[in-house]
Amino acid sequence: MSSKPVPLGNIVLVILAAGGAKRMGEPKQLLPWQGKTLIEYAIEKALEVHVKNVVVVLGANHSVIKNEIKNYPVEIIVNSEWNRGLGSSISRAVSNLMYVVPNFDGAMFVLADQPFVTSEYLKQMLEHFQPNSKQILTTNYNDGKLGVPTIFDYCYFEELSNLSEDKGANTIIKKYGNFVLSLDAPFENMDIDTKEDYERALKIISKK
Repeated sequence: MSSKPVPLGNIVLVILAAGGAKRMGEPKQLLPWQGKTLIEYAIEKALEVHVKNVVVVLGANHSVIKNEIKNYPVEIIVNSEWNRGLGSSISRAVSNLMYVVPNFDGAMFVLADQPFVTSEYLKQMLEHFQPNSKQILTTNYNDGKLGVPTIFDYCYFEELSNLSEDKGANTIIKKYGNFVLSLDAPFENMDIDTKEDYERALKIISKK
């Protein structure tokens, strides 16, 4: 008899998927990718990591997207203020974690529109994460910026819950730079924001 995978730490994985995709012109969460939609693909990668909980934050078009993912074993949170930007979705998720499901060691944040992020890389991040050390783990971008996927220690939950801008958690990352460890991802860390991005991503995946 097979046993269930052991969670890699007391971590919650949060998929941020609330944006209105104005530059795309349609809900990018539902774009086809590898026989699924982008949001389904992101959820399945997250579930492969075997963290304690997976949370999906929806906002724009949440009714149709929620119906698309209703059969996955994830918690769905709707951010009614999604148009205020990424920070509001992080705040909404963390506020829920603090007061509804407490006692996590930390939270990992990923974006639904980064399909080249692998579950292997997310596991690698968890292996580097040291709970109760004020650590922030980020991912290096090609332009030298730090970003998602990111893991925040629980000690930052209060500040994360107060975010409201479209800059995500960059202000917190800069504020606590001494506690930041950044990893180089073994893939192109691109966001799919426009039709051109999507077409380029499809070309890349077709060559693999």
